[in-house]
Amino acid sequence: MINVTSLRSAYLLICQGRWLRISALWLGLVCGSAHADDAALVDLAAALPTIVVEARYAGSHNFVGVPIEGYLDARVLLTQPAVEALGAVQAGLVEFGLGIKVFDGYRPQRAVDHFVRWASDLNDLATKAEFYPQVDKANLFSDGYIAARSGHSRGSTVDLTLVDLKTGVELDMGTPWDFFDLMSWPSSELPTAEQRANRALLRAVMAAQKFRPLETEWWHFTLADEPFPDTYFDWVID
Repeated sequence: MINVTSLRSAYLLICQGRWLRISALWLGLVCGSAHADDAALVDLAAALPTIVVEARYAGSHNFVGVPIEGYLDARVLLTQPAVEALGAVQAGLVEFGLGIKVFDGYRPQRAVDHFVRWASDLNDLATKAEFYPQVDKANLFSDGYIAARSGHSRGSTVDLTLVDLKTGVELDMGTPWDFFDLMSWPSSELPTAEQRANRALLRAVMAAQKFRPLETEWWHFTLADEPFPDTYFDWVID
């Protein structure tokens, strides 16, 4: 049996009534598959069970306030190289009693489109107090918090934090995940010294495995040598 989650470059699939061997880059164009498992993506929890996974976009505890389109299951998927790199990050943290907690990885383009529609509805302010109390929703686009495309859709970008392995408690990073505010910038001096130190630790262990940080979100990292740098997938997570 072919295991589509473990093959990175080629697949044997049924398409238009015949078997074709095709590369992952062309899979969506040839077959029009709607499933993330067909996109050379790996289930993070299955591959690395010691990593904590909290797939927030599959539920309602997120800045939109409802489950996000394309997230039909509470799973985090990533490309195989990204999963291998995260495994190395986790292994290096374990001896210090720490681990990683992942909120999001691969993000279907339809989910990004959902974000854009939500941001355009200026009357929907249900989550403002928790996720963007200091930002006018009308400015979410111009301030760069919402965009029409996301590196997450390429499959090698991850949102994560550090946790205490014994208690499962997240280290204090100064803001929650997905908090739209200047305080979420890694360079912000508003967090306490301890909070900045926790951010620096996360950044250091990710950089050691060749993950690039984002200068506006302390939780966001992209694998430097991502396998699909120019491809934005739209397979659903189910």
